[in-house]
Amino acid sequence: MKRQALTVGLILLGIAVGLACGVTTEAQRKAPAGATEVNSAYTVSGPYTHRNLTIFLIHGTDQTTGHVPLTLQEAMAQKKVRVHETSEVNELAIENVSAEEVYVQSGDIVKGGKQDRVLAYDLIVPPHSGRMPLEAFCVEHGRWSGRGSETAAAFSGSNNMLNSKDLKLAAKHKNSQSEVWDKVAQAQTKLGAGVAAASPPAMIAADRSTRVGAGRVGSAAGGDGSGAAETVTVTSSASASSLQLTLENTRVQQTASEYIKKLSSVTAGKNDVIGYVFAINGQLNSADVYSSNALFKKLWSKLLEASAIEAIGEFQKDKTFASLKAESVTAFLKEAESGRVDEKQVTSRVTMIKRETDKNLFFETRDRKRHDNWIHRNYITK
Repeated sequence: MKRQALTVGLILLGIAVGLACGVTTEAQRKAPAGATEVNSAYTVSGPYTHRNLTIFLIHGTDQTTGHVPLTLQEAMAQKKVRVHETSEVNELAIENVSAEEVYVQSGDIVKGGKQDRVLAYDLIVPPHSGRMPLEAFCVEHGRWSGRGSETAAAFSGSNNMLNSKDLKLAAKHKNSQSEVWDKVAQAQTKLGAGVAAASPPAMIAADRSTRVGAGRVGSAAGGDGSGAAETVTVTSSASASSLQLTLENTRVQQTASEYIKKLSSVTAGKNDVIGYVFAINGQLNSADVYSSNALFKKLWSKLLEASAIEAIGEFQKDKTFASLKAESVTAFLKEAESGRVDEKQVTSRVTMIKRETDKNLFFETRDRKRHDNWIHRNYITK
């Protein structure tokens, strides 16, 4: 009897350890055809490519169940959340006036106030929260008043995210406002050149004619149009330094729509997709993984648009690149998770775990209210 009791105890202990380490059943591990297993938590399938943007899907089981929080984009559109200007560049205030939880993601841009801002950390805003501090970086250098008919006291929406890895690293890793401003300017320049390279010649000719008529040159450098790289104006006369207005530029949106049309449907009918990895010009860039398929689905359009716009900024006509295999993706994810650990208490409820290796960064957002389960994992190549 003692031996039987010991055996049962060891079995139960093994189950407990397995659960703690995220071990799944064979049924849970079952991956789609062509998928490569990362670990016991999720698998990778793909690639899906349009032009210079390649997508891999991450499949896994939901870590959280029940009601899915509103995204910041949804909550602001429905006027269930207010984001207030505080007249402090790097701190705003957020107020949830609804009965639903709201998920804010690092990299979300809020439009308006005295300057457009990007939010620094993932956050869960509880129902009827009252005002909560919200760390942010400015992504519009110079303006410090209302823009046009916009109010300077608050922000009107959050329809876009940071569109470059360099910007993510400047804000999330280096926490540098000056570097964020520098990377915004670089992203705008790259987008001007990328839109030109990705556009049909007739469209570029029309754009050149418009710019020459307005007294502007038709090249990216030199000022005389003599063989320098073609570019398109993607900044706004309302505020040339605004990243948000650049992302709204008609030509940027038109070019991005081609990528989105080709790639948005790759998740259709796949109810176990919880994230994605993307590469640009054959080089791995970033990955985002979520605690449930439902949360990922809510964010997919916004994520894909940001990836497409980043790809436009890196687009070079007639450039070819080697195709990636899923094994390279799995190696990237595993390596990023192996780095040295740093921890930040964002709020009394939310913790951010950061891991860093020589090549990659890994960020994990945890929710104390949900047994310290993770909500979002972000992987970035340096």
